Amino acid sequence: MGYELHITRKTDWFDKGGPEITAEEWGSVVAADPELEMVGVAHAKIDGEVVLTYTHEWLAQMVTHPRLEEHGAWIDWTDGSIDVKNPDEVLIAKMCEIAKKLGARVQGDEGEYYDE
Repeated sequence: MGYELHITRKTDWFDKGGPEITAEEWGSVVAADPELEMVGVAHAKIDGEVVLTYTHEWLAQMVTHPRLEEHGAWIDWTDGSIDVKNPDEVLIAKMCEIAKKLGARVQGDEGEYYDE
């Protein structure tokens, strides 16, 4: 399943109400950032073979991630927040940078903040 971090404007990322990040805002951030690319599809591989494909219109990738091929470095917008599953330190730093641009915060599944 994994642990996720969320870029959110809500007090708690899981709140039903509250300010959201729009898909258009996310798209603008990706378009303006040379380290990001809207890819729309992710392939998980084991021993070089694709075992899982995930498709989503607002799925981006950090194309400058130093371990891109093994890590994937996918960043996904869904329902008003931007999520990354099992991010490493490089992705956490990038998420904090993105959050700052969006007037948002980076919050973990258990409610802890990463951008303080």
